[in-house]
Amino acid sequence: MKTLDDTLIKVIIPAFNEEQSIGKVIADIPSVVNEIVVANNASTDSTAKVAAEAGATVVDQPIPGYGNACLKGIEYVASQEVKPDIIVFIDGDYSDYPEQLTEVIAPIVANEADMVIGSRALGDRASGSMTFPQVFGNWLATTLMKWIYGAKFTDLGPFRAIQWESLVALQMKDKTYGWTVEMQVKAAKQKLRFTEVPVNYKKRIGVSKVSGTVKGTILAGYKILWTIFKSI
Repeated sequence: MKTLDDTLIKVIIPAFNEEQSIGKVIADIPSVVNEIVVANNASTDSTAKVAAEAGATVVDQPIPGYGNACLKGIEYVASQEVKPDIIVFIDGDYSDYPEQLTEVIAPIVANEADMVIGSRALGDRASGSMTFPQVFGNWLATTLMKWIYGAKFTDLGPFRAIQWESLVALQMKDKTYGWTVEMQVKAAKQKLRFTEVPVNYKKRIGVSKVSGTVKGTILAGYKILWTIFKSI
């Protein structure tokens, strides 16, 4: 069994106009991580420059879309000669606590899980850090996944870890808002060992590109529900 010290870990951060926060996220990621990959998703600010100066590998994805950015990060990792044991995904807005990464990966390192979701529902969530549509949407989506697939999740949180080989086997496709729920639905259907660990959550830096607008909230909600039902 591998220990944390000999486990190769890479972090992928999808980022769109996060120049104010991306450096803080990178700085707080524990030193056990071997490489931080920032997928610069059509940013019009200095996100890429700040990320590179903070020590991250920056890959550009000019096509907008959360899933597109994640896929570009995966494509980069797949192109490297040495593949990681674990991939961690975390947002670039500093709403998560990157220092909790070791807690998120712990079940995988212990060979108790193939995928771990950092659950904001189980952790301490700062007042105002999630909008009502986000909270309700998470509840609805996780309830539907339980009814349809028997998968017991409490959150669609973006802070998550997965074994590299398991991630490849999922053959992720979603290019926009359905990325997180697609991963969880596919994990349930492929019988991956998954679990959740509590993670804390605070107000993000800047305005959310999804929950910060009515259009983004509606489109995200529609895409999440469509992703759940299309896989039945």
